[in-house]
Amino acid sequence: MTWRAQPVKAATLRDMTTRELQEQLEKDRQELFNLRFQSATQQLENTRRLRQVRRNVARILTILTERGLREVG
Repeated sequence: MTWRAQPVKAATLRDMTTRELQEQLEKDRQELFNLRFQSATQQLENTRRLRQVRRNVARILTILTERGLREVG
């Protein structure tokens, strides 16, 4: 693979709807699973991608939590 995936900016995520964020979270969690599997079998080519995806998941969860707190408060 020669593509370089960039981390998603928080501002970009904030512009997404809650539904889109949940779909992106699902995709990122699946990718994270696959990357961890590749890492365990010594087949992971881009180790930085593991970190990027993990942080994207955290960004999405943070934004979803913020939205949940805003709706309650």
